[in-house]
Order: sequence, then structure tokens, then C-alpha cells
Amino acid sequence: MSQQANYTEDNIRSLDWKEHIRMRPGMYIGKLGDGSSPDDGIYILLKEVLDNSIDEYVMGAGKTIEISIQGNKVIVRDYGRGIPLGKVVDVVSKMNTGGKYDSRAFKKSVGLNGVGTKAVNALSTYFRVESTRDGKSASAEFEIGELKNKELLEDTSRRKGTKVSFIPDETIFKNYKFRNEYVAKMLKNYVYLNPGLTIVFNGEKYFSENGLKDLLDENINDEAKLYPIIHLKGDDIEVAITHHKTQYSEEYHSFVNGQNTTQGGTHLAAFREAVVKTIREFYGKNYDSSDVRKSVVAAVSIKVMEPVFESQTKTKLGSTDMGGGLPTVRTYINDFVKTYLDNYLHKNPDTAEKIQKKILQAERERKELSGIRKLARDRAKKASLHNKKLRDCRVHFGDTKNERNLETTLFITEGDSASGSITKSRDVNTQAVFSLKGKPLNCYGLTKKVVYENEEFNLLQAALNIEESLEDLRYNNVVIATDADVDGMHIRLLLITFFLQFFPEVIKEGHLYILQTPLFRVRNKKETIYCYTEEERVNAIEKLKPKPEITRFKGLGEISPDEFKHFIGEDIRLDPVMLDKDTTIEDLLKFYMGKNTPDRQEFIINNLKVELDLVEENA
Repeated sequence: MSQQANYTEDNIRSLDWKEHIRMRPGMYIGKLGDGSSPDDGIYILLKEVLDNSIDEYVMGAGKTIEISIQGNKVIVRDYGRGIPLGKVVDVVSKMNTGGKYDSRAFKKSVGLNGVGTKAVNALSTYFRVESTRDGKSASAEFEIGELKNKELLEDTSRRKGTKVSFIPDETIFKNYKFRNEYVAKMLKNYVYLNPGLTIVFNGEKYFSENGLKDLLDENINDEAKLYPIIHLKGDDIEVAITHHKTQYSEEYHSFVNGQNTTQGGTHLAAFREAVVKTIREFYGKNYDSSDVRKSVVAAVSIKVMEPVFESQTKTKLGSTDMGGGLPTVRTYINDFVKTYLDNYLHKNPDTAEKIQKKILQAERERKELSGIRKLARDRAKKASLHNKKLRDCRVHFGDTKNERNLETTLFITEGDSASGSITKSRDVNTQAVFSLKGKPLNCYGLTKKVVYENEEFNLLQAALNIEESLEDLRYNNVVIATDADVDGMHIRLLLITFFLQFFPEVIKEGHLYILQTPLFRVRNKKETIYCYTEEERVNAIEKLKPKPEITRFKGLGEISPDEFKHFIGEDIRLDPVMLDKDTTIEDLLKFYMGKNTPDRQEFIINNLKVELDLVEENA
């Protein structure tokens, strides 16, 4: 009979605010991460501080926000009203304390629960807040949420506003670094949603005159647009929409009160429904909803009173009501789209004609694929039943709204030995493995028919659940894990081509990564160092003198599961796959995956010769 542990008053303890945040950071900022993903914690910390400055602008106070990120230190300075001086310490260190509970001051604010800056404070080794107003200034400095110093200046010539500086704690966010690309995207979204606002980031200015129209212009070049962007604005809603000429899937950018709701919610569902309903009524045809929305690229932003989100990071709207005496979110958006989109189509017959032709084209393609799709889905179900390709994670067993969805990762690998190593080493709760059989097909220039006819692509599409929309993506991180040799690099290119050709939004929304694994192991009897580059190898040899043992890893399968668990655990290194806004997907695919050209041959000679020589030298 097992002995039960005692359960007395001594087992009950109350944590103070900073202890609880540090013990359960996921409750406050979602996942942690190292900065390789746009939803990693360090960007949420920046967002929580920035949201307060944005709210000041929305309330008509301060048209410029200055941001500096140098190394690990972040500084955010606004020129709003400034925090009331007597409350500077409280608003960043007392839970449920803030000005946004008073709806008269912040009617349609982003942060409403008085938690944001407290989380930043508790999760930073250095945190300083300074407020200036009425010719006076107050400041406070903290370390891991603990007040170290506060100061009040009775007379100052500084401009009014608030300045927050912080350094995220490296013991919480391990091996982190800020990626300017992710920060820039966040800041651009803020100015799109707040025309007239200027944000200066490390000296570069971001500004928008045309709101969501500018957002779509940034994300889709003119040659790819089927027709000019339809831009519609109301009191509490803004919409921008077009169709992509060649992209297969839908692509949406959704926002609530200035917050980028990357996981959608009630407003996005209502918008998608409203577009279909309006189009059907305009043409007097009961078109299939998937045909209407195929290739749509759109953005929708609404403002609601006291929004309810499904998590602290506010990535999915749960509210069903607009508040303030307005109807439900669904009714409000449906009425707006019905009126304004219908009017636009009547006034712009050229656009209306292009939309109808696109719908009819989608309808023909869907019917041509219907038989193939059914067979493909049957194959995918059978493969899933026999677990031939996908070894899923436990997060997906049961409730699909599991709070750990942001942590889910799918490793796409090739070969039994590599997939075996990852499968044995993975965290079975959040990490899944999809095993390829040989090199995938080069799908450049092919139609989506190939996705259903090709077993590898069909099963991968089914595993990711992205056939209809990215909103249903089952894994937050999709990681290509191949050997660091010529064949492995080729497989990477072929997989990236698959996503660029058929599901570019997986890349655009920051879900696709390359797994970096060590090329060398350098060790002696006392220490082992894993090296990811030749430079790291040289430094390790120098450090572990004399004559350490050097192992060159030629493939993932050569790394033992005991070692591999470090490389896909806390010490995981992921390189995000990013798109250069100045290069079109068509040009990118044509250069890398089209027929051989002198330009590509020259590129290979100039960029790969050194790498191949290094591989051969250390083989």
C-alpha cells in the first residue's frame, strides 16, 4: 500500500505577483522561445509596453513613439499624457492596477486587465519606467520585479510622456535575440491601424496614410493583384480586400482594437461569412463558399468595447458583442460588408467582372479535383490510422483548443534513422514527426492537382490541416529537419518550394523554420562542446587542448537520441524562413527551382563552393 503525502496548512502558500508571473510565465505571455518566432515571449513583452503608448495615441495624446533595441535592451518612449506621477510604481508592480478599468478614459483599449507591464517587469533583469507631466518627472527602477530605486523631480524641461526600458531575463528567455524583421512587421501593423501615427525604430520611420490598404500593398505586389484593393471604412470597422492572381489559399490579417489577432476569432469568422453572403446576393448565384474565398487576400479591423480574448496574449477574439449599444459582432460586420461591398461592386463593374471570373475558375478547378480529393482524403485517413507517416503529439489528442497549441511543432524529416532519432528524443506532448520517403517532387510550375496525386504532399497537407485555410493549421511551428549535406539542402529547397507554390501564407505568417543541428562534437574527458559552424569548431579545439576528440556529424541519424533531445529541447536553434518583400514568389521559384540559367549557375559557384569544400575537408 503506497504511503500518501501529508496535506496540511503548511502545503498552502500564496505567491506574490512577481513570483507567480515568473513561475507561470505562459499564463501571461504565451510561450517563451528565443526570438526565432514572431510570437515568442520577448516580442510579447515589447508589445505589452507598446500597447500602452498606442492607447495614448488613440486617446489623442502623442503622435510619435520612439523605440530602440540595442542588443538585449529595449527602450520605448512616447509623448502621451504620462503616467500620473504618484502611481508610477503601482502601475508596473501592483496587479489589477491601471487606468483602463475606467472606460471613460480608455473606451476601446487593447490592454484592459492591468497585467501587461507587470509581466514585463517581473520577467526582466532590468526595468525602468519614467513619467513626465506638468513640468515634473517621476521614475522607478526594478530588478526582476523588485523595486530598487525611485525618484521624483520637482522641475524638469523634459517633454511629457512615458519612457520604459527593460532587459528580458536570460534565465527565462534562453539564448534569445531580437530579430528586427519581426519587430518591424509588428510596428508596421501598428501604423496601418493608426494612420497619422509615426513610429521610429532604431532611426527608421514607419508611417501610414491609407491604413489597411497600405498593409495589403506591403504584402502583395501590384502584378499579383487581380484587381485594385477594395478599401472600406466605417466608424468601428475597416476592411481591405483583393484576390491574388495565382495564390491558391485564403490569406487574412485580422485586428481588434489595434491587436493583431493572428488566430482570428469571432470577427474574422463573421467577415469571411459576410463576404460570401454579399457576393452570392450580388451575382444572384449560390456559389460554393470555398470558390468565393479562394485566393482572397484581405484585412479586417474592428473596435469593440471591453473585448474578451481567449488568452492573455490576445491572439483570438472571443467576444460576440460590439458593446456600446451596437449589435453583435456578427451582425455588425455582416451589415457593414453587405452595404459597402455591394455598393462598391455596383460602382466598379470591371472589378465585379474579374471577381466573378475568378469564382468560376475556382469552381471549375474544384470540380476537376473533386474525385482526386476524395481518393486523396481516403488515403490520408488510412495512412493516419496506420501511423505510417505522422507521429502526432499529445496536444492534439482530445481538445483542439489546448492552451499549449502555441508550443506545438511538427518536424518534417527524411529517412528512417533521422525520423527515429527525433521520435525518440522529442517531447511527446508538443512535438510531432512527419517522415518523408526520399526526396519530394519539385512542384514548381505544377497545379494543385499534384498535391492530391502525390502521396507525400497529400499526407503532409492532411497532417498540417491547411487544405482550406491557415486558420486550421495544427502546428504553430513547422520545422524542416534534414541533414546538413547536399542532399539535405536539396530536400529543404523542395519543401520550401512546396509551401511557396501552394501555401505561401505558412511562410508569410512566420510558421516555417529550418532546424539547425551541430556539425561537430568536440570533447575531452571533462567537457563536450557542440559546434554549429567551422568557427565554433576551431574555438572549441582551442578551448579543450590538448587534442580533443572531434566527431563530424554527417547526418541526423548519427546523433544519438540522448544527444538529440538537447538540440530539439531548450537549446533548439531554429532559422525562420522569411520572404523578402522586394522579391516576388514567382521570381524566387523561377530562379531556384526553374530550368538552369547562367545566373543560377554563377550563384551556386560563388556561394556553395566554399561550403562543399568544407564538407569534404571534414568528411
